Amino acid sequence: MTQNNVLVAQSGGPTVAINSSLAGVIAATVESKKYDICYGALNGVTGILDERYLNLSQIVEQDSTIIDQIKSTPAMYLGSCRHKLPNFDDDSHPYEQIFSQFEKLQISAFFYIGGNDSMDTVLKLSDYAKKINSNIRIIGIPKTIDNDLCMTDHTPGFGSAAKYVATSILEISHDTYIYKVKSVTIVEIMGRDAGWLTASSALARNKYSMAPHLIYLPEVAFDKEQFIEDVKKQLKTTNNVIVAVSEGIRDKDGNYISAGETAEDTFGHAQLSGAGKTLEYLVKEQIGVKVRSVEINVLQRCASHIASKTDLDEAFVQGKKAVEFASNGVTAAMVVIKRLSNDPYTVEYDYAVIKNIANEAKSVPVEWINKEGNNITKELFNYLLPLIQGEVSIKYSNGLPTYMDVSHLHKRSEK
Repeated sequence: MTQNNVLVAQSGGPTVAINSSLAGVIAATVESKKYDICYGALNGVTGILDERYLNLSQIVEQDSTIIDQIKSTPAMYLGSCRHKLPNFDDDSHPYEQIFSQFEKLQISAFFYIGGNDSMDTVLKLSDYAKKINSNIRIIGIPKTIDNDLCMTDHTPGFGSAAKYVATSILEISHDTYIYKVKSVTIVEIMGRDAGWLTASSALARNKYSMAPHLIYLPEVAFDKEQFIEDVKKQLKTTNNVIVAVSEGIRDKDGNYISAGETAEDTFGHAQLSGAGKTLEYLVKEQIGVKVRSVEINVLQRCASHIASKTDLDEAFVQGKKAVEFASNGVTAAMVVIKRLSNDPYTVEYDYAVIKNIANEAKSVPVEWINKEGNNITKELFNYLLPLIQGEVSIKYSNGLPTYMDVSHLHKRSEK
């Protein structure tokens, strides 16, 4: 019997919200009168090439609470990959494999949840589908803590990461304020090309603490000498200076402020390390006060215990919207959010053509950074604040959060 099935996969770096989008896809498929089975490919597009799948509809049928469990589980239930498809004009073999699998599983819609590089995959598969006159609907569902996808107001995963960053800065400030000695704490935050996440550190500020006292984003050229002067100026009015820096800060010549040599990943992106440590050594040498650097690193990506409810709710809706759009004939597109108001915070959902999104990046507008390049404006603060609102209820067992069993991912490598 001919079926009308969908396939979903996840790709790129993990977030708190990407599984919520997956849950939205599953829920919409189950509720749909147009689709029969929702399959999940393990480890992104490589799971299609290797024919590794889960029958997600069957899993939900066995336990109706699974969808809610997936929503509150961090990272990627289906696993991830960083696999760059070749241009099909140069090598069509992987495309032939993928579309052969689509036919075998009777797939009529494919959903890829991910960031910039994942949208490159959506674009290439969409273009190939057009070339071979395939009717398969291919839609991207956004996620990235970097918040750098174009054509959408913000991305799922960013709000929760921003909430974690702001909370960490607030807690670091409480840690440092207990000492009377002069000190500088430098917090390195993810953001290779866009400073959205580092900017969110400003949300930690309140009536008794202005930490972080200095914020440096990659959108503005970083000057080491000016940085030292900025820190010295702050030390005149406060004992404990807290600085937030993006991992991707660079000088006027475009060179990264990094402690080591940079390597490149599969997509040609610089893999950075040590901006905070470099500045720690600089402060120690030039100012001579107590100084330490803190690299939040992967902790900011999957902290479900402090997730933003707004973030998870919007991610779930975007997963459902992808299924709705596909059922209405939309393809070669990505689900997007349009903000209608900051206060009260209201949004609407739509889709945008994928060719206007893939391989592009959205930076923090320069007008949202102060003229000195060491702080953000009120406009950016107001943009960020609604995205971290609301708390998520997490189930605990033996004192720890209870998440979905992902042994189907890590046990495969033991074979």
